[in-house]
Amino acid sequence: MWAAIRSRLRRSEGEPPPSPSAGASGPARPGGTSGPTAPSPGPDPFTESLLGHRIRETSLEEITDQLEIALLQSDVALPVAERLIADLKRALTGKKLRWGADLESAVRSSLERSVRTLLSKPAPPLAETIRAYQPKPFVILFLGVNGTGKTTSIAKLSGWLRRQGLTCVIAAGDTFRAGAIEQLLVHGERLGIRVVRQQEGSDPAAVAFDAIEHARAKGVDVVLIDTAGRQHTNDNLVAEAQKIRRVAHPALTLFVGDALSGNDVVEQARLFHSALGIDGLILTKLDADVKGGAALSTVFTVDRPILFFGTGQGYDDLRPFDPEWMIERLFREGDAA
Repeated sequence: MWAAIRSRLRRSEGEPPPSPSAGASGPARPGGTSGPTAPSPGPDPFTESLLGHRIRETSLEEITDQLEIALLQSDVALPVAERLIADLKRALTGKKLRWGADLESAVRSSLERSVRTLLSKPAPPLAETIRAYQPKPFVILFLGVNGTGKTTSIAKLSGWLRRQGLTCVIAAGDTFRAGAIEQLLVHGERLGIRVVRQQEGSDPAAVAFDAIEHARAKGVDVVLIDTAGRQHTNDNLVAEAQKIRRVAHPALTLFVGDALSGNDVVEQARLFHSALGIDGLILTKLDADVKGGAALSTVFTVDRPILFFGTGQGYDDLRPFDPEWMIERLFREGDAA
């Protein structure tokens, strides 16, 4: 993200003046003088060293529009861009820069601080929370639209929980799609994890109930409930998910979204949160998102933390979210994407 921002700001502020021989410039005159030339540009408000000088509000205003465009092109939602720019103005207007600093570095530092604040939503450590939870089982409900990697993320998280020394069972609650049940059965067999299922077309709430009762009887720590991939605008499927919530009483509801879908994932998360309530996020393909704005915008919009993110197709390719990892990716040097 930073590379794109820096590139746009430098293009807007650092364009060289036109050649004296081009356009309206007249031919060279005797005595070494030349015809009319374009006026020399003033100091560059973005890259000029400002040692010992206070940052002028006009200098920030000159780059604000370009900064907003660069943020929007990096999939940062408009309310988030406005928040970052407001933070920037509040942090830098009237401030003096230290020795050797320039406005570019100051802008970058301010944006990093703001992004760190937005991404550092407190998330309780999941394994410790589950161990302390009573009575068992700890129920996790998964929501999301079609094709975001929800079912695969459930399998990955069940493997992660097992590596933490916890036992779990999966409820195959996507009963509208036989392929989803079969997919979970394959994952369960590979991972050695029980999958509770019923026939295609069965009541998903009944499947969730059976899985919870099985976990209680067997002393299983966690129940992970899959649900049909549903569009947030499908009232019937949203009502079905609300029924599952009433039956299962989940301790944690997670929204699974595709980081590469840009602002679509932001709107999906917002509407799911409004209709059903979510406690946290799992973002798939986050390692492939060179822009990063969608993750930042989703956290800001629903005010919920990212708990895990997907980095590949393997069972080990699900990592607990680290804000510093994300910040390093967003602000690393390199060519603009």
